[in-house]
Amino acid sequence: QVYLKEAGGGSVQSGGSLRLSCAVSLRDYCLGWFRQAQGKERKWVGSILPAGQTSYDENVKGRFTISRDHNQNTLYLQMNSLRPEDTGMYYCAADAQRYYCSGSWGYWGQGAQVTVSS
Repeated sequence: QVYLKEAGGGSVQSGGSLRLSCAVSLRDYCLGWFRQAQGKERKWVGSILPAGQTSYDENVKGRFTISRDHNQNTLYLQMNSLRPEDTGMYYCAADAQRYYCSGSWGYWGQGAQVTVSS
């Protein structure tokens, strides 16, 4: 059974930090984080390959870090220097293809809310 389940959302003041985690049942998949602000479309935040290479959207580069623990089958998103514009629902996702990032996301978590106040 495939599952992805986020945890760790919450509220923080501008400049603060939060860490999201995502329990993932899939192994050897490209994993990613997305976010969706209220009334806006869902946007890609970053991705991590099975071997650990990461890529990020320019808006979060240098502030957010994606990592994965293969033993625990867990994906993380460490968010530092948070800004009000980072507010939104954050989703973890797994690529539709195993072993590499195809850009087609086949599996999604239910989302975790992150709210950053000024």
